[in-house]
Order: sequence, then C-alpha cells, then structure tokens
Amino acid sequence: MWKADKWQDYELIDAQDGERLERWGDYILIRPDPQIIWKGEKKDPRWKKAHGVYRRVGGGGSWVVNKMPEEWCVNYGDFTFKLRPMGFKHTGLFPEQAANWDWTGDLIRRAVAGGREIKVLNLFAYTGGATVAASVAGASVCHVDASKGMTNAAKENMKLSGREDAPCRYIVDDCRKFVEREIRRGNKYDGIIMDPPSYGRGPGGEVWKLEDCAADLINLTAQVLSDDPLFFLINSYTTGLSPSTMQYLLSLALPKHLNGQSEAGELGIPVTNSGLALPAGASVRWWRDVE
Repeated sequence: MWKADKWQDYELIDAQDGERLERWGDYILIRPDPQIIWKGEKKDPRWKKAHGVYRRVGGGGSWVVNKMPEEWCVNYGDFTFKLRPMGFKHTGLFPEQAANWDWTGDLIRRAVAGGREIKVLNLFAYTGGATVAASVAGASVCHVDASKGMTNAAKENMKLSGREDAPCRYIVDDCRKFVEREIRRGNKYDGIIMDPPSYGRGPGGEVWKLEDCAADLINLTAQVLSDDPLFFLINSYTTGLSPSTMQYLLSLALPKHLNGQSEAGELGIPVTNSGLALPAGASVRWWRDVE
C-alpha cells in the first residue's frame, strides 16, 4: 500500500460505521465512505463538533451540518489548494493522491536534473492536484478535463502554488476525443497520468462504465507516449477494476521494447485513532529508471 503519510493540513482522525472523521486545515468534516464497513464506537469528541457533516439520502445527499466557509486553503509541501465543499460530498481534493504526487514529482525532478525536458499529459485532471505536482517538479503539463469549472479550479490552484506562469495547457474537452486528436497531430508526452471516473458519458451522451472501456482507453492513450517515456500512472476508484487488472491492461498496451517496470497497489490514508490505514483507491505505476 502507498500511504499518503506526509500531510500536515489534512488528517483522517477516525473511521467508524461508514464515515470518515477528517481535519481539513482548521475544519472538521464528517463524510461517508463505502470502504468503512465495520462498526465501532465514535469515542473521539470531535465526532460531535464537526463543522461539516455530509449524509446520504436515497440516491443523493447533502451537508446536513454546514458551519464551513464557502472556500479555504490547505497546503501540502510547496502546493496550495483551495477547498470548496460540493453537493456530492467532495471538497475538491483527494488527499490519498499525495502518495502519487510524491512519486511522479521525484521521477520528474531527477529527469530534469539530468538535463531532460519533460512533458506530462494529465487526463481527467479534475482540480489539478497532479498538475501542480508535475509543474512544481519541473515538467510542462497538458491538463485535460471535460468540466470548465474544475479546470478553472485547477488554474486557481496553480496560481496559489506559484505556478501561474509555468508552462501548462488547459484543455476543456472529452479526454478520449483529445487523445485521438493528439495522435493525429503526432504530439507525444514523456509522462501520462489518467484518473478516469467510474462512470461517464461519451461525446454523444452515451453512458459508459470504466470496466467496459478501460482497455480501449489505455491502448489509445499509450499511443501518445514519447519514444523515451518516463512514467505512466493510472488511478481508479472503481471497485470492479482491481490494481492487478489495470497493471495487466497497461502491460499489454505498452511497446515491449520500452523495458520499464510496473507495480500495482492500493492507496491508503493513515487513520490517527487506530494506527491503521484506510484503503482509498488503487493505482498502477509504470516507469523507467532515471539515470
């Protein structure tokens, strides 16, 4: 398990009875989490003092307690992110991804120190956590997401992290359509990050499931890797798509002559009160050693 264990401004305090008790900067939040299937006593007094409580109701949900500001910032090392509690329980940031930010950042920094220019493609890029990490490490980034609102949030996070003038293209588009155009244009990238949703809609409004289209999407995206690639990272929160399955799909998609290494595993967040780590998604990492 790859643990996001270097946070100062985020803490998973407790995990009991289907819910997380979290600290985001100065604010305490309670949010549902389907991974927390065990029952337990909520002894920590902060369970009763949360600034925000999100509860599921039928097929939706809402913040039944909301004493939070509309937005506030948290830091992770040199990165600064603006949080906004959303109507579907999210805050605009997935803290477990810090483990991957550290991994990609280390690879990029070592490559740049060796004199390389690194281009990174971040697909389904959301509010740009991975974009910020790659940019701070020294890469030029192409950030692609179908949501204009999320892309604007990514621009703001880049600015807050001192990367307003860094080389970054922001593309609001369907990720598959964009990759198809990049193939036709002959554009290549040294690093690829993919974080596709479990469910989505295609260009014509058709509903798709990641399990059904993952192989095709990975095969397509592999075609924009450069001749001397650095890494390929795939994230998934889809329970029907295991880390090992993603690793197998990626291994089939990549040219055999690249001779890289790959590893599949879960992401985890340390839980302060139990000393354990809560599983929080899965990743497959492929990379080539930096000289």
